[in-house]
Amino acid sequence: METEAERPQAQDQQAASVRGALAVAAATAALAACGGGGGGAGDSTSGSGGGVTPPKAPSENEAARFLSQAAVGITRAQIARVQAIGYSAWIDEQMTMAGSGTRWDWLKAKGYDAAANIFTQNGFDSVVWSKLISSQDTLRQRVTQALSEIIVVGIDGLVGAGWQPFSAAAFLDLLETNCFGNFRTLLEGVSTSAAMGQYLTFRGNVKFNAKTGALPDENYAREIMQLFSIGLIQLNLDGTPKLQNGVQQETYTNDDIGGLARIFTGWDFDLSTSDTTTPEFLRRPMTQVAARHETGASTFLGSTVPAGADGVAHLKAALDIIFAHPNVAPFISRQLIQRLVTSNPSPAYVQRVATVFNADSKGVKGNLAAVVKAILLDDEARNMANVVNPQFGKLREPIFRFLAWARAFNVQSPSGLWNVGNTSNPANSLGQSPSRSGSVFNFFRPGYVPPNSAIAGASLVAPEFQIVNESTVVAYVNFMQRIVTGGNTDLVPDYSSLIPMATTSKTLLNELNILLAAGQLSDVTINTITAAIDSMPSDTDARKLSRIYAALLLVLASPEFIVSK
Repeated sequence: METEAERPQAQDQQAASVRGALAVAAATAALAACGGGGGGAGDSTSGSGGGVTPPKAPSENEAARFLSQAAVGITRAQIARVQAIGYSAWIDEQMTMAGSGTRWDWLKAKGYDAAANIFTQNGFDSVVWSKLISSQDTLRQRVTQALSEIIVVGIDGLVGAGWQPFSAAAFLDLLETNCFGNFRTLLEGVSTSAAMGQYLTFRGNVKFNAKTGALPDENYAREIMQLFSIGLIQLNLDGTPKLQNGVQQETYTNDDIGGLARIFTGWDFDLSTSDTTTPEFLRRPMTQVAARHETGASTFLGSTVPAGADGVAHLKAALDIIFAHPNVAPFISRQLIQRLVTSNPSPAYVQRVATVFNADSKGVKGNLAAVVKAILLDDEARNMANVVNPQFGKLREPIFRFLAWARAFNVQSPSGLWNVGNTSNPANSLGQSPSRSGSVFNFFRPGYVPPNSAIAGASLVAPEFQIVNESTVVAYVNFMQRIVTGGNTDLVPDYSSLIPMATTSKTLLNELNILLAAGQLSDVTINTITAAIDSMPSDTDARKLSRIYAALLLVLASPEFIVSK
């Protein structure tokens, strides 16, 4: 146990560890910017060329790498499970695993539906982090988070009705419920959700007013096409732009937006069985107010929804038109690959996944379970040669850096409230917090290119770099230093398995390498960290913990951890 006399020395050692980590973190930004993250969009040689890797017993490193793409974090138990049953069976097991309860019910169980909370955000960050840190259905949580960064609702934009945590929770629950279902079903759920109606301002939307000339709100009509389904540019099945006389072709025009906006009139909160003094109305799909809906014909994307039907029928017909567009499969498939595996998938990889999106084994379009499985089992994802491919991989999002630590060491919350909080502040926190995007365009754009960088010179994209700068690099390391060393007393990690390893740096680093970096730390990084922790004594439990803290922080700041391959 640590004595009073030993505590100042331990704190000095931890401070030295932080200084060393900051040096590594500074190098991280430079190294990552010079090449890491992504296989070239035009490089069909990434991986060994296509198809699905035949089933085999994965090695420890292979299993850990798979989990870095498929799970919220790597754990010893999950490594063993993947090795025992293989990739495909693990995916099937995760997809059929019972859910871990809804965020909505968690908020109610904790009493956040009390009237005093109506105009607060109390409870939201707690329930979001609780799910991400502790739920056993780790693949479901990973895909839900991916979808939440494609079909975006940010809690700060849910204004005007109160109960923001419940509205945002209902939306995340909707994504989770449908993340292994059909994309067409998901699109309809999103398009009638109270949260989306609030966020993209079409809740209360009314038809054209001939007297005033007021037109329907076009916000959602624009974004459902631009961001949630087909994108701005016509695509080939492999995600590359279609060209006509060498020129890219737009997918829609302002007239298409205007035509589609007519569909999204008349939708409003369903207040049929409750009022706004409880949050229940935010969980139900919006309902139609017939007098406000445009009943005339609506033309967009080269098709027409005929006049005369009610608003529900019009909506279904419009979504069928969008879903039938040839862009949907490559547009959504590529973004899911980016969120799970690599920033710059080859066109061949995109085409293989988009083909599954268009028709699963039973010929059904939009089967997200089949799409996710195709992404994770594709040879480009599984081929270990890509670990050393400088154009493959992705910058790990800040929230997933934190979650990698939390999952690896079975973090628990003594209070049951998971007091991580809002981690959006880029100066003293992660610079990113789940469901707190500042706009519908997510924390970062899928096509973002860091200006004046080697990434730009290689014609690659690096989406996550949009939230990286000198301040966020240092803030991340400082935040993790506080977390790793117990600075948040409501997040308690289990380091018991590391204590016996603490006296032998090689053994300790081997374990951290697997659990955090999927075995990808370079010899240079390992030697640098070894030299740092070998300079620290290990003759007491307190000093062993100091060595563990230092090693953890340095691994969490290393380029091979921050750039996931």
